[in-house]
Amino acid sequence: MIVGIGVDVVDLARFERAVGRTPRLRDRLFAESERPLPLRSLAARFAAKEALMKALGSAEGLVWNDIAIVSGDGGAPTFALSGSTARVVAERGIDVLHLSMTHDAGIAIAYVVAESREQS
Repeated sequence: MIVGIGVDVVDLARFERAVGRTPRLRDRLFAESERPLPLRSLAARFAAKEALMKALGSAEGLVWNDIAIVSGDGGAPTFALSGSTARVVAERGIDVLHLSMTHDAGIAIAYVVAESREQS
């Protein structure tokens, strides 16, 4: 059963300017494994994290560094959650998170569907 959806769009040029002005954003917003990636990939990951927060209905208890986007089966992006973020997702009864993200034409976009296997 779908319990939440979220979508987010990031302007690549604006994101690049923000990271250029505040290089510490890489450390604050991204897991260590994500930090070396190109800015367009980081922008898509930022959009994915924002979309996750929207799918959950709140950012309460979530920690940016606890959310990493990794390649899943077949190379499709998926979330690797840890710490308090993993606990929050489990407490909300979410068993599966579906993620789609892309970047093109100056924007990055991500879409998240949060799913519970239990019927309420």
